[in-house]
Amino acid sequence: MTGEKWKKLFIVLLACNILVISFMLILINWPIKGEEISNKSSKEEDIQFQVHTTRDDLNQLINQYLDKEGLTGGFHYEVYLTDEVELYGKMPFFNREVDLKLTFKPIAQENGDLVLKQESISVGEMNLPVSYVMNFINKRYKTPDWVTIQPKEQRVYVSLQEMKLKSDVRVKAKKFDLEHNDISFLLTVPSVQP
Repeated sequence: MTGEKWKKLFIVLLACNILVISFMLILINWPIKGEEISNKSSKEEDIQFQVHTTRDDLNQLINQYLDKEGLTGGFHYEVYLTDEVELYGKMPFFNREVDLKLTFKPIAQENGDLVLKQESISVGEMNLPVSYVMNFINKRYKTPDWVTIQPKEQRVYVSLQEMKLKSDVRVKAKKFDLEHNDISFLLTVPSVQP
């Protein structure tokens, strides 16, 4: 082969390489076909999760919260969920403490809060007026800011939306059927604004 033939073959090979590389660069930079991914909804709308739980898990969470927040100091009390909400504590009476038990029926409100309607009360073996005992609890027991004891109405209002959680998560009660162990909440996580 002559030098000139080699030169022509080299130029053809070089041109083929340049064409292949150019074609690959065009394909790499070509936009992908399909739908464009939109981040609009995740930036503008709050994110919601529906959480289903059981009485046992909620019992553990409630009493752990009461201990962690120091709400059981002074007069010790505990809250248990059975077929109703039960509050156990002690009440001073003539230099001694007597056992106290109140039971409530929970009612989920449309706004996501809970109303605990007083069902029964026992203070040792005494028969005391419900409003008196609830007034005593309101004055002596430390409750979270979002829990309001209403002695005249014989109920406790639990404003779940005012409960302060990390990352500004808001809680709403969707269903609170203790008898059938069917408890669900809606957790709303605020979206992050750009």
